[in-house]
Amino acid sequence: MGIFDRLWRIIRANVNSLVSGAEDPEKILEQTVIDMHNDLVKLRQAVAQAIATQKRTERQFDQAQSTADEWYRRAQLALQKGQENLAREALTRRKSYQETATAMKVQVEQQKQVVEKLKQNMRQLEQKISEAKVKKNMYIARARSAQASEKLNEMLGSVNTGNALSAFDRMEEKVMQLEAKSEAIAELGTDSLEKQFASLDASNDIETELEAMKAEMLPGRKNPRLIEDTSGLKKPEAGEP
Repeated sequence: MGIFDRLWRIIRANVNSLVSGAEDPEKILEQTVIDMHNDLVKLRQAVAQAIATQKRTERQFDQAQSTADEWYRRAQLALQKGQENLAREALTRRKSYQETATAMKVQVEQQKQVVEKLKQNMRQLEQKISEAKVKKNMYIARARSAQASEKLNEMLGSVNTGNALSAFDRMEEKVMQLEAKSEAIAELGTDSLEKQFASLDASNDIETELEAMKAEMLPGRKNPRLIEDTSGLKKPEAGEP
């Protein structure tokens, strides 16, 4: 029946399409089950009404057949009594009721088929409602999961990951620059200290050499340079006694 196909298509509808729409899938599923229950109530009423009609037709058939049988017995009785005209009249009445009984019998068979079809549809709807109840919670859970995923994706989409990663890259570069600067300062500090000591050594050499030049060029000044012989004695320089 069309109503079953329509309801079942709603039950099997794609949950993602429901989520993306303006309707609430959870409310739709709940309402669908309610609608199916309402349809089941109407169908049960239709089945009950069809059964009642069938029973009434069966009673009418039984009554017409019983009356036809009664007029047949009367015709037999009249014929036994030698009343042929009365027997003929009884058979005429019997024929009328027999035709009615035959028509009622056809109706009874038709109504039995209708009742059986309605019962079959009712059982199918009851089964679909049972399946819908089982699947409803699953579909609702899937819908809620899809909604949560959609919200999460929206949140992630609102965060500019490109800028965030760029900021991390800048900070990494900044740290590397600071580390390089610190190393350079340490190296420069070490070189400066070594240069200071080297400068002190050079200054001492120059002062010694300057004193030696003064002693040679200026009379009366002692030359700080003393030449030691192999015996370890100092040799007097020129001008000394």
